[in-house]
Amino acid sequence: MSGKHVTSAQNRTILICSGKGSVGKTTLTANLGIALAKQGALTAVLDADFGLRNLDLLLGLENRIVYTAQDVLSGSCRLEQALVKHEQEPNLSLLPAGNPRMLELLTPDDMKKIAGLLAEQFEYVLIDCPAGIEDGFKNAAAACREAIVVTTPEVSAVRDADRVIGLLQTRQIEPIQLVLNRVRPRMMANQEMLSVSDITDILALPLLGLVQEDDQVIISTNRGEPLMLNGTRSPAGQAYTNVARRLRGEEVPLVDPTSALSQRTVRGSAKTGSVSRNAAKSAVKAIKEIRTK
Repeated sequence: MSGKHVTSAQNRTILICSGKGSVGKTTLTANLGIALAKQGALTAVLDADFGLRNLDLLLGLENRIVYTAQDVLSGSCRLEQALVKHEQEPNLSLLPAGNPRMLELLTPDDMKKIAGLLAEQFEYVLIDCPAGIEDGFKNAAAACREAIVVTTPEVSAVRDADRVIGLLQTRQIEPIQLVLNRVRPRMMANQEMLSVSDITDILALPLLGLVQEDDQVIISTNRGEPLMLNGTRSPAGQAYTNVARRLRGEEVPLVDPTSALSQRTVRGSAKTGSVSRNAAKSAVKAIKEIRTK
């Protein structure tokens, strides 16, 4: 690190969470971190999933880890020793998760301490939260001032996201913004999955971004090369860039993913779509009923 001190008025500590696993939360953390760094923001990503860490793999940094967040907390090393700076994007640094055997010993105060140290040196601290709402979530949430909730257009993912939003609100974390991941425009246009309006009506959050399903995400993940380093022309890459721009306060329009397909539906989809709309309405009703209990 250059030793630059970032004042509290400049830094933002953001929880990236989901509730349900496998919705693309860690992928968003890695690529949003790269996107922010590319736009000139000093950014740190903290893997808070001490049980199943993966952020280092997605960033291609797994072979460069010497110390972890646990070592910083125990006093075995300084923060600067544990941080792994990305060689291709020097504005981005990773603080890896610690030993999973030490997970039960981690407390909310520990996460606050780590996040506080990072906030002194970085403008953005992105905390990759474990799935679920157990201790890992509680520890990570304790360290954050705002949150991004990641979900997909699936009923189970939206219901879990709704539960997480309620917990974040009780902790007075704000703002809470939404990223809708793995969007399939044709399925939405054919009413074969929940629409953007269905999801925003349920979750009642400002929409920070829409990320389309993109094969390049899977390819880059398996290579350990974040999409933002080599694939910004892909739909997902452009979406990550736009999420970063909006997060930094730019006015970037959100485009309806089904707009280009509104006049071109798949033959035979009307019947299927009708059934799907009824299912979507039932799902919305069920989730709202759960919320009021």
